[in-house]
Amino acid sequence: MNQPIVSVIMGSDSDLPVMSAAAEFLESLDIPVEVTIVSAHRTPDRMVQFARNAHQRGIRVIIAGAGGAAHLPGMVASMTPLPVIGVPVRSSNSIDGWDSILSILQMPNGIPVATVALNAAKNAGILAARILGASDPAILDRIISYMNDLEAQVLAKAERLEEKGYREDQTPV
Repeated sequence: MNQPIVSVIMGSDSDLPVMSAAAEFLESLDIPVEVTIVSAHRTPDRMVQFARNAHQRGIRVIIAGAGGAAHLPGMVASMTPLPVIGVPVRSSNSIDGWDSILSILQMPNGIPVATVALNAAKNAGILAARILGASDPAILDRIISYMNDLEAQVLAKAERLEEKGYREDQTPV
């Protein structure tokens, strides 16, 4: 396996069903990724070591998912020079996900965390790939191909709907 350049971290293994979408997307573009658990509350020393050393290990983007109080993305962002993408996760102790969203989104000036929608780890993977693609033409080409595939899928669905009519075609777009 190639040296990971994106790290997907989460506060608990209960976040894995959501966070795996980021890793799967990155792998689909042949972007080396690592996935691990780094809890801001239960393993604070691990979190500090991870955040301070990620760039020295060759990581270029960090995707951090967390539910509830969702401190992981912001705390990691406060200790790393790398871009951090936060994924708010609707967890069992969450208040409809709003606590996670606001905890990640409302960062103080000087500590930016790019934030995607609730449970939108795939979008975090896409954003990480776009960040990397800004300086890597091969990744940029794969992102462009992905975008072209999305367009082709929607155009095919639009054509089918227009041919069959809305009463006949109830296939979700």
